[in-house]
Amino acid sequence: MHIGPYLIDPPIGLAPMAGVTDKPFRQLCKRLGAGLATSEMTTSDPRLWTTRKSLKRMDHAGERNPVYNQPVSVQIAGYDPAMLAEAARYNADHGAQIIDINMGCPAKKVCNVYAGSALLQDEALVARILAATVAAVDVPVTLKIRTGWNRENRNGVRIAQIAQDSGIAALAVHGRTRADLYNGDAEYDVIAAIKQAVNIPVLANGDIDSAHKARQVLEYTKCDGLLIGRAAQGRPWIFREIAHYLATGALLAPPAADEVCDILCGHLEHLYAFYGELAGVRIARKHLGWYAKDRPENIAFRAVVNRAETAAEQLRLTQAYFDSPAMELPLAA
Repeated sequence: MHIGPYLIDPPIGLAPMAGVTDKPFRQLCKRLGAGLATSEMTTSDPRLWTTRKSLKRMDHAGERNPVYNQPVSVQIAGYDPAMLAEAARYNADHGAQIIDINMGCPAKKVCNVYAGSALLQDEALVARILAATVAAVDVPVTLKIRTGWNRENRNGVRIAQIAQDSGIAALAVHGRTRADLYNGDAEYDVIAAIKQAVNIPVLANGDIDSAHKARQVLEYTKCDGLLIGRAAQGRPWIFREIAHYLATGALLAPPAADEVCDILCGHLEHLYAFYGELAGVRIARKHLGWYAKDRPENIAFRAVVNRAETAAEQLRLTQAYFDSPAMELPLAA
């Protein structure tokens, strides 16, 4: 699958998630098989570009990895066409090779300012935003949407056609309406209809949590690629598992405990280096929780490491857990 001049191989990407897809996590997922990893959304309001949070979200130093060759994809959010166009220019000037526009976030604080998936209510505004952003930059512009605002207003097909007419290079669709939030099952019928309605690449998103599910969704929707979101939290190796299965039809064995330990400790160290020790330890706690999810024997591990106040202690407790005789299976297998 191509997005502009970029070959996305495998066509499996990390979905942008606020508070999750920071640079350490993006780089980890790319190393473990993601063909694309899009940043957490950055604001289009220039007054906020110099805050610590925005500076971290727009930090792409070293992200252009010549070994893996995945493009740097940056998501922007807002409601004003001129501001979004300027944000696209700013991010392209600071390392973004793909600009992604957020019209999929269902969070109340985003929708209340008429950004994210709230924009799906106003198709004319969507058209103005897309046209202005595409015209503002020389890099490909992509769009992330939901199937509609609510179940009575599933206008994803019309939005997709507007996107194609506006010059959008690829479209990602989360298979729920804004009103659904993350409840219920993803609507693959709507994603399939969207794929049929346009000629640009379409990536399916929503409830893809295994290699088998990935193949089923691709076969059903006929989409060009997939985005993986929540299923990658604590399980970043899901990308290589899916890629291997799609290429060979065979399932990869889950990673052994020692490899999970290496992956996790490397992730922690990157978080400390990126955010500083105090913030890095705090941010690491949610990742440790995700790595330990779904396995009752990991409850004690999660409780212990969450009490750590320093990077050294957090790392020591993590490594000690994996070195214990009781640790025979990987986390979050």
